[in-house]
Amino acid sequence: MQQEVAALFRRLTQGVYVVGVAAGDRRNAFTAAWITQVSFDPLLVALSINPANASYQLLVQSGAFTVNVLERGRTDLARDFGLRSGRDADKLAGVRWHAADSGAPVLQDGVAFFDCRVVARHPAGDHEIVIARVVDGAVRRADAAPMLYSETGDMDGSVTLYPDRMS
Repeated sequence: MQQEVAALFRRLTQGVYVVGVAAGDRRNAFTAAWITQVSFDPLLVALSINPANASYQLLVQSGAFTVNVLERGRTDLARDFGLRSGRDADKLAGVRWHAADSGAPVLQDGVAFFDCRVVARHPAGDHEIVIARVVDGAVRRADAAPMLYSETGDMDGSVTLYPDRMS
């Protein structure tokens, strides 16, 4: 049944992104799929992040983050930023990037980026929902298709996190 619940939730259309964070001279980035626009005026996005994530404290300290849209087929980037911990390694080493106005990393190989400032945080089960205002951003490659979460399969091992049944 766990596989069926996972298969059901994988039908929700969502992209794959690399979220960049910075506080002081520390930088990190992680793969995220739970990001969505939640308002037109002002322009707001919601990010779901696990507070145990190594990047969480940097996000809270700075009150800012970037969202880097990955190109379809770039599972290498999704894997690199999603499966290694920023506690153990510099995930940005060897990656072309520059700092946004917030200081958070913008990947040169991204399809687009958003520079965001946190306006609210709300507990949500084993994650936290972060609401942020988009203050800058750009489409870098209009011809490139964004990556979808379904493309990554079970790369993140999340199938084991779903309950055996819905309650």
